[in-house]
Amino acid sequence: MGVKKGIVYLIGAGPGDPGLITVKGLECIKKADVIVYDRLASPRLLNQRRPGAECIFVGKQPDRHT
Repeated sequence: MGVKKGIVYLIGAGPGDPGLITVKGLECIKKADVIVYDRLASPRLLNQRRPGAECIFVGKQPDRHT
């Protein structure tokens, strides 16, 4: 079985204001199959994902060190 190659984009959304994301960054979120995010990601941006896109939380909590 062959391996399907994909593309990974690393998108910084600025200091928390969803209005500061770039147009290209928002386009990537809207087209993504999977979004890997941390606690700093704005829920307003995550809500822009396409239906069926998988969201995976990978952020650490300030009081829960690994």
